[in-house]
Amino acid sequence: MTQRHAPLKPLWVCTADLLNWPCENAKAELVADYEHDRRHLAVDLAALMRQATDDLTRLYSEPPDPAEMHIRFLGWLRSVRNV
Repeated sequence: MTQRHAPLKPLWVCTADLLNWPCENAKAELVADYEHDRRHLAVDLAALMRQATDDLTRLYSEPPDPAEMHIRFLGWLRSVRNV
């Protein structure tokens, strides 16, 4: 399924609303897309977090804060059931 709220790389903002990706709508789309394979959602988001960290480190003089990146990409998964 194609995400409407996809990441615009290398900036890692949402293509639909220009908020930091994953925005709330992207999270809902991801949960729906991974409905039957939620464990892989965490694995895929971890890989995307690594890509985003690498991209943002190249773009800006200050690298992104690792704790903030973790919260942004993985921290919200705790509130999703069956992940």
